[in-house]
Formats: sequence, structure tokens, C-alpha cells
Amino acid sequence: MSDAIQHECGLAYIRLLKPLSYYQKKYGTAFYGLNKLYLLMEKQHNRGQDGAGIAAVKLNVEPGNPSSYRMRISGAQAIAKIFQNIQQEVSALEQLYPDIKAHPGLMKGYLNCMGEVLLGHLRYGTQGKNDVAFCHPFVKAHINPTRTLTMAGNFNLVNTEELFNNLKSTTSTSKESDLGAMIETIHEALCEADDSNPDQLNLETILKKATINFDGGFVCSGLVGNGDSFVLRDAHGIRPAYYFCNDEIVVAASERPAIMTSFHVPLEEVKELQPGHALIVDAQGKVKEANILPAQEKKACSFERIYFSRGSDAAIYKERMQLGKNLAANVLDAIENDLKNTIVSFIPNTAEIAFYGLIKGLEDYLNAIKLDRILNRAQGPEDIKEIIERRVRIEKIAIKDVKMRTFITEDASRNEMVQHVYDITYGTVNKGTDTLVVIDDSIVRGTTLKESIIKMLDRLGPKRIIVVSSAPQIRYPDCYGIDMSKMGDFIAFQAAVALLKETKQEHILNTTYELCKAAVASNTLAQENYVKAIYEPFTAQEISAKIAALLTPADVHAQVDIIYQTLEGLHHACPENNGDWYFTGNYPTPGGNKVVNKAFLNYIEGKNERGY
Repeated sequence: MSDAIQHECGLAYIRLLKPLSYYQKKYGTAFYGLNKLYLLMEKQHNRGQDGAGIAAVKLNVEPGNPSSYRMRISGAQAIAKIFQNIQQEVSALEQLYPDIKAHPGLMKGYLNCMGEVLLGHLRYGTQGKNDVAFCHPFVKAHINPTRTLTMAGNFNLVNTEELFNNLKSTTSTSKESDLGAMIETIHEALCEADDSNPDQLNLETILKKATINFDGGFVCSGLVGNGDSFVLRDAHGIRPAYYFCNDEIVVAASERPAIMTSFHVPLEEVKELQPGHALIVDAQGKVKEANILPAQEKKACSFERIYFSRGSDAAIYKERMQLGKNLAANVLDAIENDLKNTIVSFIPNTAEIAFYGLIKGLEDYLNAIKLDRILNRAQGPEDIKEIIERRVRIEKIAIKDVKMRTFITEDASRNEMVQHVYDITYGTVNKGTDTLVVIDDSIVRGTTLKESIIKMLDRLGPKRIIVVSSAPQIRYPDCYGIDMSKMGDFIAFQAAVALLKETKQEHILNTTYELCKAAVASNTLAQENYVKAIYEPFTAQEISAKIAALLTPADVHAQVDIIYQTLEGLHHACPENNGDWYFTGNYPTPGGNKVVNKAFLNYIEGKNERGY
């Protein structure tokens, strides 16, 4: 994604099912759990750039001693800093007790982080300040361990105000945080359960009662001070969650390859946590997957497959390849099958797998041509040799200068700096003859394309520049964990509005605005997505053409076109992850309609505010 957006947090959960001494004997270290937590977090570091946090719960702690621990750090390199702090604590302890590592029980008593239940979180902030107070995990502490709750998650809720208003008890958590509403709600149910039956705490029952009104996409994990713990996924399966368990350990994470690599287990042993289900491990180590929320149609986020999750997942790799391959026919049409004078490349690196798929699709076409010529028209060895040597022209056109920092804030100066975030490979293009086809994984705002990439590519002197998006047009905001909440930010929306004005259909904007205002007055803003009307008069191709015009700087000489993935192509490539509300406006929960309508109202009224 050439446009930088905030997105997707990451979760790592570990429950050791054996005493620490077991891991010391078998693996040579009592830090087995912490080492694995570090690996799980590092293997998902792409999901958190704003901070990180860990939590631990100790089992069978004597009364008067703390059973729960938490550490959070904001900013860059947070994972490394957390575990460096732990290492420093260990080193300091060794200074006092040189042979302490030979005694796991003693280390557990001295080191706060030494617990059997571990939780790690990587933060990519979507709301709230980027400081340590908003880093997960959050803690609701109590002198009674059964009432101490630690939570972290990957989500956004769109009804936090409602959840806070429904609480019977006094809250202590910031109302600016979705996790605040979630932990307060579950904690209240936990305390009520402890009041009624303190000796028979049932997390399944507690979660069913507490989470029924959660509106959003979420995967969250909670650790109770008594040793009970859970990982819960929303009813539509919007956010991803996977787990693995054996007789030694239970582990859950946001990405499957993180588990496979960290624990050296094959794909078939890592299970997907089903939508609406919770993975529950009680204080005695009994494990079960329980159905918590009423079954809903699965709407797993397609953007996880396009961009967010790492492409090292076998299924995601295959899907991204297919996304690229699905674009080959449209690219061939656009260049009129002239592969001889076409160079294909990708920007940025996250589009690389889709690029390979596009190349495969173009090669399939070229190979069919080769076969036909060899069988029916070849004149001799030299002619056959020329046919066989035909290739799709591939070049590394753009290289991102990761050291470049746009530290100047004046608009004119900053725009000049943005143009040079990428560098280009000179001498690769036949000026005035070649077409450059460059694939991106998605186009959200188009800012980087306009201010940097297109200008940069134009300096190579191509006849034409075609930017290809492996994702369809992003038309609607997200409210389930990704920072895309303002209608005016989307270049597809800007294009639709421009077309309405050009075709003298501005009344559609006014009608949509009045419908949204009326829905606010009647408290029905969540019933229908009224913003769909903005796009209805135009085909996807018409909007793409307008986007190309809007993103082409005045001083660019090459013709610029943009090709987007079709919805059919998306669903064909990612059949199991059909959460496509970014592109269609078909939200899986009522809160989505509320967000998009509110975002449109903000746009019309000139309010630079989030839609939720």
C-alpha cells in the first residue's frame, strides 16, 4: 500500500500446561514461555508500530503475593525494549543469586514476568493517543485475584458509548478506548458471577452475558487473576485468530505462520478460532472451544488477505498470487496485447506477491501465443529461437529509500521531499515507446501516487503509465480495526463527487445528506447505508478514469490510467474472506452503516472528525 494507513493490531497468547520445572528439564530453560512469547510477537511485528505490552498471571500464588503483572512501552522498537527490560531484571537477580536459573520456583517468586499464563500485544493505534496509557493490555485490578482482569485485543467497537452507559458499576478505565468499554463490561459480569457463585467461576457463561451487545470486529484475550483465561473472536469472524494446543502448551495469535514458525508445527495442526467462539483455558489447564455469540454469516476481513497479514501464510500467498493473475486480462486489454513495448513492475514491496501473479497471467497469454506460432507459423530454428526467447519485460523500477524522512512541515517543501521517498532505476525504459505497468496492493487516498510515484515514473520517459490495484476501489470507511474513517480521504469518493458535479447530479449529494440528517433525528442511522447512492450513477470504469485524472499531476507528460481489481476477481481469489465492506458498503454489523453515514455527514458539514 503506497498510502500509509494505520491498521491491525496483533495478539499473542500462551498458556503453559506444565510446571516451569518441566520446561527447564525438557528445553533447558524455565523461560520457555517468555521466549516463545517474544517469538510470537516478533513474527507479527508488522502489526504494531505504536507500542507493545505483555502481561503474566502466576498460578498457585500464596495469599498476599501478586499473581498478575503487566508491562507496556509505547513507540518504536517496543517489543525489543520490553524483553530487554526482562533480561535486565534477570541479570540483576543473578547478581544476587548466581545459581537462580537452576531453581524455576524461586525465579517465579522473584521475577514479575514469570507466569504460566502470558499475553502479548502489538499496537497499531486507530483511536486514542499514541502513548503508553493506550497500549494494551489494560488491567482491572482487585485485591481478590478472581476479580482481577487483564485484557488486550485487535479490534474496534462502534458502540463504546452505549456499552459504558449500560454499566451498573463505576468505571475506572478511559472512555476514549474501545478496550476500556470491553474490559469494564466483562469485568462487571465477572464480579457479578463471583458474587453469586465464587467457587464455580464459569468463563463461558460470563462471556455470553457480557459480550452479546458488542458491535464491531474483534479478537480479544483476557487473563483472570485466578488463572482462568480466554481468547474470543467476533461473531462474523472479521478479525483473524488461530490457535494450537498439545499436552504442554496452548497458544493463540493473529497470524497462523507466527504459530507455525515459533513452535515448529505443520499447517494442519494450527486451527482457526471459529467466529463467535472462545478458546477457554481454566485455572486447572482444561481447554475447550466454546460457542459464545449467536452464529452470524462469516465476513472475515478481505484486507487481511490483500495487505495486512504476512504473505508467508500458504493460503494468503496463493490468494495474493490469484489477485494479481486475475488482473492480467484487463492489463492485456489496456495495452492492446503489446507486451513487447510494456514493462511490468510493482510498488511498494507489499504488492510483490500480486506482481508475481500478474506476471504468471501475462506469461500464460504469451505462452499460448508461442505455442500457436511454433505449431502453425514457425519457419525454422532461428524463428523458433526468437519465439522461445520472448519474455514479459520485468524491471525493478522503484526502490523505496527507507532512510528518507519528510521532516519539513511547510507544504511546498514537504511535497518536494515526498517526491523523493522512492528512487527510480534509470535506463530501463525506451522513452516515448514503452508503457509502464506498475501494480500496487491497494489505492486508498492516492496521495503518494500523485505527489511521488507518478512524477517519479514519468521521469523515465514512458509513453504511458498504468497503475494497477490488486484491491477494488476503496469507497467506504472501516470501523472494525483499521484507521479509514473519513469519507473525504478516499480518492474513489472524491472521483464520484467530481463526476456528480460534472454531470449536474449534485442533487444526489443533497438528498443523501438530508436522508442522513433525518436518520440522526429518528435514531435510525444504523439501518441503511445511504452513501451508496453517491456511486450508483457511474460504472466502476468511469470512476477509475476520473481517479486517474485526479491523480495525474499537471506537469506529467505520460498518459496515466488506473486499473482496479473487480469485486468478482476479489471473491474468486479470496473465497473464504468475503468481508468486502470497504468496496461494497455492505457492513456485517449495524454499526458499520452508522459509521459511513456519520462520516458522510462530517464530510458535507466540513468536520475533520472520525466517523466513530
